Amino acid sequence: MIEDWQHGGFGLYIHWPFCEAKCPYCDFNSHVAREIDHYLWLRAYLAEIDRYAEALPDRVLSSVFFGGGTPSLMDPDVVAKILEHVRKSWPTANDLEVTLEANPGSVEAGRFRAFAQGGVSRISMGIQALNDDDLRRLGRIHSVSEAIQAFDIARKNFDRVSFDLIYARQHQTLDAWRAELREALSMAIDHLSLYQLAIEPGTAFGDRYDKGGLRGLPENDLAADMYDTTQEICEAAGLGAYEVSNHAKSGAESRHNLIYWHYGDYAGIGPGAHGRITMQDQRHATEAWSNPERWLQAVEAGNGEKRRGVIAQCDQADEYLMMGLRVTGGIDRHRYIRMAGQDLPQDRMAYLEDLRLIELTDTTVRATQRGRIVLNSVLRELIGG
Repeated sequence: MIEDWQHGGFGLYIHWPFCEAKCPYCDFNSHVAREIDHYLWLRAYLAEIDRYAEALPDRVLSSVFFGGGTPSLMDPDVVAKILEHVRKSWPTANDLEVTLEANPGSVEAGRFRAFAQGGVSRISMGIQALNDDDLRRLGRIHSVSEAIQAFDIARKNFDRVSFDLIYARQHQTLDAWRAELREALSMAIDHLSLYQLAIEPGTAFGDRYDKGGLRGLPENDLAADMYDTTQEICEAAGLGAYEVSNHAKSGAESRHNLIYWHYGDYAGIGPGAHGRITMQDQRHATEAWSNPERWLQAVEAGNGEKRRGVIAQCDQADEYLMMGLRVTGGIDRHRYIRMAGQDLPQDRMAYLEDLRLIELTDTTVRATQRGRIVLNSVLRELIGG
């Protein structure tokens, strides 16, 4: 029998916590530091890889993802040494996907050639806007021309390049987003991540919003229209949505992110990294210390994890549902039943199906495009009391 975690595969996430500047909308674990000892960090990453490889032997690794922060600020030799060690630690898929996140301001031709030679196969670039005024509002330190130049460098060195854009920005109109999206699609290779601006608590934007200072954000109806327009234009361009915010040509989906959404196993290494790993028939949630210095100290003492806990079967079922309904294929009902011990409530599924928010078969539950717009409400209906 195939174990449930095997349905999603096995990946490795490596968190690089440093950025050149902190973006006002960002709620990720990122820090600005004047001096960084890259080889001190290399030793810590290798030690954590060894610890996880001992605990999770013989897993076939299908993806490595360097996230952040801004991993393109890493010394390429450090990235190459990490990947060399990874390949010695686990058997890897023949088509191992190795993604590195980059910001346009950190892209140099020589550095990117070195990343490619060191084993990186895919770049995910945070462009965020193709409008200089909006880039400044978002706190980005690059211009549109620098972003395009960086994208061209990445395209020359990697077959697979994705980039992010944020929409529903301040004072943005539907026509302006439509034009910007078409420009993005004229650049795109095979993948785009298109996110609606979220105002997160604890960020500079969150504080500004609470004080009434973040003006010009679109009303809900306009944001929903932007979402619908995004789906239509991307579908027509051959980059259909395979997840709420992600669009790709067939076969070019982010394999690493699919591990999350298909509820596979992944080891999370680095400050604040989370993981989901299965050991002795039990699924564990892991979380590393978030402060970079505290994490380094913990790794030196033998373990970078702040906490690890067994996930109850009912909680696994809820997590699988929350992640799986994000992708267009939805969830496997039989897998859900194995986790939860029962099917989803029939009356609630029928109600959501009548509203055309979900589609049901004997083997799957999937959110419709309309349902993915209000996914949190769909989940509350299915999981809530």
